[in-house]
Amino acid sequence: MHFVYILQCSDNSYYTGYTTDVQRRLAEHNKGKGSRITRSKLPVVLIHREAYRTKSKALKREAQIKSWPRIKKEALIARRAGE
Repeated sequence: MHFVYILQCSDNSYYTGYTTDVQRRLAEHNKGKGSRITRSKLPVVLIHREAYRTKSKALKREAQIKSWPRIKKEALIARRAGE
């Protein structure tokens, strides 16, 4: 499986990424071995994830979410949390 995930950083910003192993990637971020963006914003917390069968679909979704304004990301997170 391929996953798109959203992290909430310590400065309350969001980071969206792609991985095949969410827990491993979260640990990497929190060890400072994730993206450059999150290194200075530790700790990070996983607040959203979506699973896809293909890498292509996951990467397209990641790009879509990254293009959204914060308010739209918050609506996605809230909707999923309510499921």
